[in-house]
Amino acid sequence: AGIMALWRAYQRALANHPWKVQVLTAGSLMGLGDIISQQLVEKRGLRGHQARRTLIMVSLGCGFVGPAVGGWYRVLDRLIPGTSKVDALKKMLLDQGCFAPCFLGSFLSLVGALNGLSAQDNWAKLRRDYPDALITNYYLWPAVQLANFYLVPLHYRLAVVQCVAVVWNSYLSWKAHRL
Repeated sequence: AGIMALWRAYQRALANHPWKVQVLTAGSLMGLGDIISQQLVEKRGLRGHQARRTLIMVSLGCGFVGPAVGGWYRVLDRLIPGTSKVDALKKMLLDQGCFAPCFLGSFLSLVGALNGLSAQDNWAKLRRDYPDALITNYYLWPAVQLANFYLVPLHYRLAVVQCVAVVWNSYLSWKAHRL
């Protein structure tokens, strides 16, 4: 009953303030992904937790990921209107062929810059980490996006992706902060 009430409140907030709720959802789930990365993957413990790093991920979620992905979904729906299987396949191919490579490179570069890496060190880290991150992206996201574009209404897509992305965000946080 509590979960359903929370879901209904989320739906109401999303209906009344779609952009704000999508951006805050992205930021919250990026932060959760970083917490999972630090605590479960890296096993830092509470004393070793880097709060600044979590705040950077929340900020990137609110300031970059939410707006970029949410805006991209709207553009995709204008470019390829419809929800048929063929439309979903076209959206997924465009998403994974064009948006994902650019987005991932931008994200990794932003994290490096926010962590104080020089342009040269950031470029070296990007050259080292980007190919592996992009390949890993292709293991997860094409199937998720195909289902997302076929089954999920536009205003819920960012939330669905961000829920799946908690695992992805944990990976990205680990990858982006590994020196």
